Amino acid sequence: MSTPNSQSDASDSEPDAGFVIRLGKIQTIGQLYQSKVLQAAAAENVHYKPNSTLLGRVCLFQGDITRLGLDSIVNAANKSLLGRGGVDGAIHIGAGPKLLDECRGLNGCLTGQSKITRGYDLPAAHVIHTVGPIYSSESKEESAELLTSCYRTSLQLAVDHSLRHIAFPSISTGIYGYPIEAATRIALDEVRRFSESEVGDKLDRIVFVVWSNRDKGVYESLIPEYFPVE
Repeated sequence: MSTPNSQSDASDSEPDAGFVIRLGKIQTIGQLYQSKVLQAAAAENVHYKPNSTLLGRVCLFQGDITRLGLDSIVNAANKSLLGRGGVDGAIHIGAGPKLLDECRGLNGCLTGQSKITRGYDLPAAHVIHTVGPIYSSESKEESAELLTSCYRTSLQLAVDHSLRHIAFPSISTGIYGYPIEAATRIALDEVRRFSESEVGDKLDRIVFVVWSNRDKGVYESLIPEYFPVE
């Protein structure tokens, strides 16, 4: 089992350059404010003080996470880490069979925890696999704690392996049934907290990746509450 910690062991072959979306093509939230895609939130809804440095480090991207040519992308995995449908299946297909071979050696992963592998045939150098909770309205607090842990442990793994970029799908909001607004608030809050921690500045870019217009709209409406402008 490999222990990836650098861009140099990204993959065995470089994907077609026309397929890959590089960092410069992904808009930061600062750019989204400038283009009026993001609008300032009402003062009573803002949860944090403005921090201008974060506006150039946090991004929102709508599209296919498997096309991102970054240091790492996050896989919304199941406990086996052996692939399934949705984002998990797309990542395994894009990475090729060597990803499954490496995942077999990881002995699964607990809910709320994360493990890292190489990206193989993906344009991303590494994949951070995290297991989100199956949402239960009867145990909202436990679900929230586990989802928060998914983001925290993924961010920490990226830092521990000296990675500079990480891209997140919307964890647990598909077949695991987590309501998109509640899940997005957890994602934004934990990324904000981590970004301002002692090690948070080791990450140059943190990208939120959405697929549907609906999810994009939720992120656009909530980002200003957690990453406000002056």
